[in-house]
Amino acid sequence: MNGLRQRAAIDLRLLGEGQRSWVMAGIMAIMLFLTVLSGALGLGVARSAGGLDRQLAGQLTVQLVEPDVTLRDARAKALVATIAKVPGVTRVREADRAQLAVLLKPWLGDAGLDPELPMPVLIDVTGARDVTAPVTAAARAVAPQARVDSSARWLSPVRGLLATLFWVAIGLVLVIAAATAGVALLVARAGLDTHRDTIDVLHMLGSTDLQVARLLQRRIARDTLLGGGIGTLGALALVALFQTKLALTGSEVLGGATLAAIDWTLLLLLPLGFALLATVATRLTVLHTLGLKL
Repeated sequence: MNGLRQRAAIDLRLLGEGQRSWVMAGIMAIMLFLTVLSGALGLGVARSAGGLDRQLAGQLTVQLVEPDVTLRDARAKALVATIAKVPGVTRVREADRAQLAVLLKPWLGDAGLDPELPMPVLIDVTGARDVTAPVTAAARAVAPQARVDSSARWLSPVRGLLATLFWVAIGLVLVIAAATAGVALLVARAGLDTHRDTIDVLHMLGSTDLQVARLLQRRIARDTLLGGGIGTLGALALVALFQTKLALTGSEVLGGATLAAIDWTLLLLLPLGFALLATVATRLTVLHTLGLKL
């Protein structure tokens, strides 16, 4: 084991370390910091959108506007009884009209509390995802003027915004990954130019292009892991802080952005993925530059 470590250390020093190595590690730290933040944003948005879909699936509001108070009350009871019998409906509740009057007070003033004022009937319905059509048919059979609104329809712009944010985050991860491969390519080319004489000596001693490529890719992989690990830890600490702040808001949409254990695992694996990407880019660059035909 010690012999392998000594050999690896010699291989890393053979083509030099110096300031260039720390620059590479610093760049990778920045790359992984931004990547982890983007990945956390994408995963959090996906969690939030999924939670929003689960909460709003089958959430309906039946509205009945009827100026005749007696007819309104009779039809309201009939609507509740009829909708409750629809297959897939799990809960039917008429909204408290006193609370509705309080909600209308900022716009209607004290007139909103007048019991003689025609107050619309609002019925909250909870059921399966595909319950909208049968509930609408049942409500129209009792009261043709009844209107059925889906909560998901009202919040569809929010759902669209979350989807856009998700794809933007995925795009950022892909762009940064491409930039990382480009940095590895440039570092590999610079290493070949800097150590051209050393590489010529290695070739005269019998080293192959593949062995030279391994020397460079080991160093770049080490720098990527070192810098990527530092950047990842910093980003995860910031993500944990953001999640704590979001949980304190009490918002169901924002609180739903909390990452699960699998999400944290994926973020922790990003440095390994980027190290592999940088290694492959370095290997292909060195072999291509040295003229090895693949």
